Amino acid sequence: MAGIFDKLCGPSLIDLFFHLPSGLIDRNYKPSVLTAEEGRIATFEVDVVKHEPSRRRGLPYRVLCQADSGYLTLVFFNARADLVMKTLPIGARRIISGRTEKYRDNLQMVHPDHILTEAEFAELPIVEPVYPMTAGITTKTFGKAIRQALKQLTPLPEWQDQNWLARMGWESWDNAIVQAHGPAGTDDLLPASPARKRLAYDELLANQLALSLVRLRRRNKPGRVLKKDGTLTDRVLAGLDFELTGSQQLVLAEIEEDMASPKRMLRLLQGDVGSGKTIIALLSMLAAVENQAQAAIMAPTEILARQHAETILPLCAQIGVKAVLLTGRDKGQARQGLLAQIAEGDADIIIGTHALFQEDVQFKELAMIVVDEQHRFGVNQRMMLSQKGEATDILVMTATPIPRTLTLAVYGDMDVSRITEKPPGRQPVETSVLPFERLDDVVDRLGTLFETGQRAYWVCPLVAESELVDLAATEERA
Repeated sequence: MAGIFDKLCGPSLIDLFFHLPSGLIDRNYKPSVLTAEEGRIATFEVDVVKHEPSRRRGLPYRVLCQADSGYLTLVFFNARADLVMKTLPIGARRIISGRTEKYRDNLQMVHPDHILTEAEFAELPIVEPVYPMTAGITTKTFGKAIRQALKQLTPLPEWQDQNWLARMGWESWDNAIVQAHGPAGTDDLLPASPARKRLAYDELLANQLALSLVRLRRRNKPGRVLKKDGTLTDRVLAGLDFELTGSQQLVLAEIEEDMASPKRMLRLLQGDVGSGKTIIALLSMLAAVENQAQAAIMAPTEILARQHAETILPLCAQIGVKAVLLTGRDKGQARQGLLAQIAEGDADIIIGTHALFQEDVQFKELAMIVVDEQHRFGVNQRMMLSQKGEATDILVMTATPIPRTLTLAVYGDMDVSRITEKPPGRQPVETSVLPFERLDDVVDRLGTLFETGQRAYWVCPLVAESELVDLAATEERA
């Protein structure tokens, strides 16, 4: 199960602790068979009466049980008969817990959550936490792992101020972990519950301390001085059919000042879609090329990488700068040819995706990296790419508006520049939020637009319908 646990929450014991419950099952509900509500988790004490093995492949295995007020049928699909018989021997008394449903006016339970003896049920928590899951693992298996992990939980030396903890009414870290995994009611699942607030505060403080250390270490790391002489950037600007906005000029000056300093640049550039971040990225990279070094721009998807290439390649060709595109789609001799150009320094600007991370991608002299859509890449990925060069300057870009407080919290290791205005002629963006009940109004509005020759995108989170999540699917909408 290690691979599945790794996918779900991570490879370490600490990852289990931080994978907190998202719901709970209350097994205090113990109705009679006659009064049981359909679709609710219920617990019954029953005697096993009869087994009805499946007559042919695909039919369920049924076990008839008698409770105080009637009969309850347990249903198993693809069941091993010997295992069911061993778990539910005829004449035995068992405590059954799971979700009830009606089938031909009879109460049944498909694949009960628990089939236990009275002694085993006494050890089961009456209020059982439910965790976010992934395919290949059950709540029962994950719950067992959590209970085993909590037995290994070690009290840690307290690092928070004791007076602060007392004022907030917070427990120690290890007690907060235990409480978070043992909710007594739905209030304990809320972010405002004392245990979760304590854990969240620890996480935020740890993150801020880590960012402070990174920032301090970065400020002490020498960079390389990349003073532009303007031979390339001026020629690009002269060939554009538009002028940079005042905001773009200000941002470019901040970036060039960083690159010309002896300290390593790590700057975040925030600007809306259409504000002109790509041209700023190109002009910044040309400052590296003017110093006989290489620059790379990395996008999270091949589509975005190709969009950058469509803008950058023609402009570079006009001024005699060699720019290439490297993606995961490049194979065989074509890929080897690109790798050779990059390694030998024939390629000045390299546009790519995650393919730039791979070990076989070697740069002759990488001096600057631009990372597009910063939120799609982690700090580790940023560091992996920066290690391909020496004293590499890094510019990360995002179109996501980030409030100042969040910038400090999440991107505290970076200096920040913002493009606050758009080039002239851009259409204003109008945003509307409508309830699902007005879906027909949206369709009618689109029809009106189509009559005037306009087009539209309709984006859904899924391609096809899924039984696992209740989200709109493209095929259904179409």
